[in-house]
Amino acid sequence: MRRVTYMVGPRDFSTLKAEHFMQDAVSYFHVDDTGERLAGAMTEGGFGSVPILEKDYKVVGIVSEYDVLKAIMEGKELAKVTAREIMTKDPVTVPQDSAAMDIIRLLQEKHLIRMPVVDDEGKLAGVVSRRDIMEGYLRASKPIWTF
Repeated sequence: MRRVTYMVGPRDFSTLKAEHFMQDAVSYFHVDDTGERLAGAMTEGGFGSVPILEKDYKVVGIVSEYDVLKAIMEGKELAKVTAREIMTKDPVTVPQDSAAMDIIRLLQEKHLIRMPVVDDEGKLAGVVSRRDIMEGYLRASKPIWTF
């Protein structure tokens, strides 16, 4: 679920945090899941990356379409390669209380589309995307905003 969808009424955008924008129903995978499983989920789900977690639900990586395509180009069989082998380790994450402007800055500086949102222990709490931030801005700046 995109939390931003339920934002009602005007607000000061600068006071909004990651927890206001993030999607909390997130497809995530573990380090031992296969590249084929990840590629299938991204293709069916229509998103370009998925967080990779250890068994304790701490975010340890992210696999993007770029990572999957790179593995294919290198001749790896997606059914045999694991997320651990192809993931980007130590991905950029943001805490739930990160300010909207800080999130925008990170997304822009790192050329990212979406980032995992983590709790105080580094466990996955959600994902925030550029589109979530844009929708949040529109909802916060207009009293009644609909698509």
